[in-house]
Amino acid sequence: MKNKNLEAIQAWFISYIADLLEIEPAQIDIHKSFDSYGLDSVSAITVVGDLEDWLGFSIPSEIVYKYPSIEALSQHLAQNNGSTDP
Repeated sequence: MKNKNLEAIQAWFISYIADLLEIEPAQIDIHKSFDSYGLDSVSAITVVGDLEDWLGFSIPSEIVYKYPSIEALSQHLAQNNGSTDP
């Protein structure tokens, strides 16, 4: 497992979503919900899969609904260091 800190996880999300939406990273607000960026369930599964690869551990795809913003999900992942249990 590769431990990532909060800032690294948030930076990954900002870069990933900016690339996905073809917008500048500065336009990403970590407090906004994923669905406000147009991420549907299919997109969420793709994001989670790529995040798993980057982090080096499995994440349940429904986690984006329990922690629906970059801020919330990043904090959860950083605090739990690879444990994705609620």
